[in-house]
Amino acid sequence: MTHPERRLDVITIGRSSVDLYGAQVGGRLEDMGSFQKYIGGSPTNIAAGTARLGLRSALITRVGDEHMGRFLREELAREGVDVRGVQTDPERLTALVLLGIRDDKQFPLIFYRENCADMALCEDDIDEGFIAEARSVVATGTHLSHPGTEAAVLKALTLARKHGLQTALDIDYRPNLWGLAGHGDGESRFIASAQVTAKLQATLHLFDLIVGTEEEFHIAGGTTDTIAALRAVRAVSQATLVCKRGPMGAAAFPGDIPDSLDAGQTGPGFPIEVFNVLGAGDGFMSGLLKGWLDGEAWPTALTYANACGAFAVSRHGCTPAYPSWEELQFFLQRGVVTPALRHDPALEQIHWSTNRHHDHQTMRVFAFDHRAQLEAMAGATPQKIGRFKKLCLEAALHTANGKPGHGILCDSRLGRDALFQAAGTGLWIGRPVEWPGSRPLTLEPELGPDLGGLMEWPLGHVVKVLCFAHPDDDDATRRAQEETIRRLFHACRRNRLEFLLELIPSKVGPVTDDTSARLIQRFYDLGIYPDWWKLEPLATDQAWTNACATITRNDPHTRGIVVLGLDASETALAASLALAARHPLVKGFAIGRTIFGQAARAWFKDEISDTAAVGMMAESYMRLCQIWDAARQEACP
Repeated sequence: MTHPERRLDVITIGRSSVDLYGAQVGGRLEDMGSFQKYIGGSPTNIAAGTARLGLRSALITRVGDEHMGRFLREELAREGVDVRGVQTDPERLTALVLLGIRDDKQFPLIFYRENCADMALCEDDIDEGFIAEARSVVATGTHLSHPGTEAAVLKALTLARKHGLQTALDIDYRPNLWGLAGHGDGESRFIASAQVTAKLQATLHLFDLIVGTEEEFHIAGGTTDTIAALRAVRAVSQATLVCKRGPMGAAAFPGDIPDSLDAGQTGPGFPIEVFNVLGAGDGFMSGLLKGWLDGEAWPTALTYANACGAFAVSRHGCTPAYPSWEELQFFLQRGVVTPALRHDPALEQIHWSTNRHHDHQTMRVFAFDHRAQLEAMAGATPQKIGRFKKLCLEAALHTANGKPGHGILCDSRLGRDALFQAAGTGLWIGRPVEWPGSRPLTLEPELGPDLGGLMEWPLGHVVKVLCFAHPDDDDATRRAQEETIRRLFHACRRNRLEFLLELIPSKVGPVTDDTSARLIQRFYDLGIYPDWWKLEPLATDQAWTNACATITRNDPHTRGIVVLGLDASETALAASLALAARHPLVKGFAIGRTIFGQAARAWFKDEISDTAAVGMMAESYMRLCQIWDAARQEACP
């Protein structure tokens, strides 16, 4: 089924919105106190869902020329979706949906779609060359409800036929979006309408695959008798019909419609707890398309679809709930352990670690998150330290010069203004939360006793905590530190923040080739899975081998390791980095005082200007970047 000349596997077309999902579960939408922001709209969800499963997906839609439109475009790109077909509409706002989870059956939602951007999609937005790059086009029913968007969809389908693409329809019937229900009836799923039936039946012959719930086939077929409705659709279309049946799974009908839904081709269902029914159909469609486009038999394709739908109903949000290909394979091989999938630690770890955004293969991080060391310098005051950290950021940006693979570590207590300025620069950003030098570990007071301060962090920031720990720590110290880190780790996951754990055993005890590996294993045994590890320079190749093997064995999807500097000279660091660079799991460095130390001491005593300080730090940072790049090139040419 592979077509080397085709750059894309699937293009979806239609709705695109920002979903504002109520964070509180079990109450009315009127009582929601906060919302989580996700991408939404059936074709948009499907584009992201298929990308997570390894298909090369793209989306044709319109978004507004504002913050929400940019969010959709950027988030789709981070999910791996081709956004060349996403047009920016200067006249209209991006669609919004407010929605909540009342219980396992009720899902109050409000569509904010009055003259929205995606409903302005028109024929001119459909590029023949773009369509010809794909293997398939997937349409959804909403965009057949308006003459302008219908014309765009029909043009895309006509071009798909011309270029030999496969075509699919997700009926996606929302009476509200066809003007048949009021603004407060967004969760309504079926209202009979001869007009809608006629509109759908006029296009069904254009599809090779048609997917819907029983209610959606009722509207497509013009009758509430499901078998009769399927036969009415079959009378105007030779497409394979896939009827979704909720907890009873789904059935595929490639040919004549039998007398019973049970006689269709099926895949196994999954006995899971229903937490959130919203987005389940888009997850189902994503899995089905994966199987269909890979040429799998219908039972296999339906197995993928049912599993992806199970993930969707088990988690908060639509697209965020969908699985990666690795996660889907793990689930199908291992099976259901707990019906509440969001409470399955092994599954949730794979879900988190295989759906993270960005691919950080090179990490050259300028660490100026130091607090106590700067406060101890002659001439330093909190105000001057804040100004100096802005100079550090300037040096980092000068060195990065817009290229990937650079980052900063900066605190918010003394470096708040630098953090504000770093937003949107493309730098990887990590922030410390430990109280400097504490042992047993304590955290910065600004996090609050319940760690609620993390709710205020931008989602792109990484939580970094430094712990002076050793495998031979006394029981009281070990328990206190481990409990703090465990609470912090779970708070990070709850707030959708990545977590970096920095370990320095050499400051509190003797180290051997297995010290770091033993310490790392202890945290995995506690159920703590850092996205990043920050380790001191290890003295031998065997020590690095042991540490890397321990991490890979426990978490094959880890982000990796960065090496810290401990205020070493450039010469000493060059040797340390050369040793670390032999191990692919080590992605780079996070070094501070070696870069800023000399400049800071002179600047705080007013011996050099801002410009001179920035120049000194940029030069030092650049040299370390070159040292790392050369070491990696030599070790892994």
